[in-house]
Amino acid sequence: MGHEYRSATTESLFSRPSISNVSVPDSALCRAITEFVRDTETDLLFNHSSRVYFFGAIAGQQRGLSVNRELLYAATMFHDVGLMPSHSTADLRFEVDGANAARDFLKGHNVDPSDIEKVWTGIALHTTPGVPEFMHPVIALTTAGVEMDVLGLRYDQYADEIREAIVAAFPRPSKFKEDIIQAFYDGNRHRPLTTFGNVNGDVIADKEPHFCRANFCSLIRCSAWQA
Repeated sequence: MGHEYRSATTESLFSRPSISNVSVPDSALCRAITEFVRDTETDLLFNHSSRVYFFGAIAGQQRGLSVNRELLYAATMFHDVGLMPSHSTADLRFEVDGANAARDFLKGHNVDPSDIEKVWTGIALHTTPGVPEFMHPVIALTTAGVEMDVLGLRYDQYADEIREAIVAAFPRPSKFKEDIIQAFYDGNRHRPLTTFGNVNGDVIADKEPHFCRANFCSLIRCSAWQA
């Protein structure tokens, strides 16, 4: 891919200065996560996920939340793995595919089961607005980071120099908005029914104008119940 997409090497990632007192924990687990995700995802998604980690961790500072940054790193880095063909199923939401991949990975690194479930839930709910913000910090901040990098929510709450430093470290290409929509489409086009009730229905409809969405009211009216 072009230069603007290139992701950091593992050594450069762990040797760079912190941004707003946030860095990636230099632990065996985080190094393993970095290697796995970098080898699994496109540079577009790797850099996006890295920015999500920093935006989420900084949101935690702003909100006065204490969070285990190893777990936050796991959730943010794995949150889009389910878009990749190697971890994509035909009948599960991509968020669940990514959450399952993270669960399997963390089990292999002997992470506490209760911590694994926090990561799993953070990934599974990251496209479900209005709920994660009231949950455990790992869950809340994963969504906060995604919402900032994809939707620009609370954009002005991050100082210019902080945004610029994160983007310099993990480049955001000039056509990122369209590129990320395309990535969402590519990861969901083969399983359109899984987009019912979540934001990815908008992605399919954007790319396929004749896409017929499932309708909640129709499902109620057409159920087996007589009344």
